[in-house]
Amino acid sequence: MFDNLIVELGPWSWWLVGLVLLAAELILPGFFLVWIGLAGIIVGALSLLFWENSFWIWQVQGLVFAATAVIVTLIGRRYLYNNNQVTDEPFLNQRGASLVGRTATLDQPIAEGRGRIRLNDTYWTVNGPDLPVGTRVKVVASNGRDLTVEPV
Repeated sequence: MFDNLIVELGPWSWWLVGLVLLAAELILPGFFLVWIGLAGIIVGALSLLFWENSFWIWQVQGLVFAATAVIVTLIGRRYLYNNNQVTDEPFLNQRGASLVGRTATLDQPIAEGRGRIRLNDTYWTVNGPDLPVGTRVKVVASNGRDLTVEPV
């Protein structure tokens, strides 16, 4: 089946595979098929060069496609995920970390190391030394949902 398809379409079969995968990336969520589609186009370009050579059989083309897909995926992911850009909102998705340095008044006393404060419209569980209601505290650390405070 693959043998006939590749023979009939010639070197353009890999271009077709690459373009179909790129089109599928538009429909499916994620950002993975781009790299595999790019690998198909690269193998298509190599097929244009090596089509008449006896070593360029469909099994070799498949191996080159698989290796190229892995290499292109690794390079693409490294480029995308190591692109550390400076942002004006470094704690955008880290709500607790964005509160470090803020001050608030205790709504509930800190007893046995735990109490509550209100920042903006949210009540936060805090850890710190035992303090009475109404004490001004400063957030010094964030650990998930809990904030660590100390008296101001």
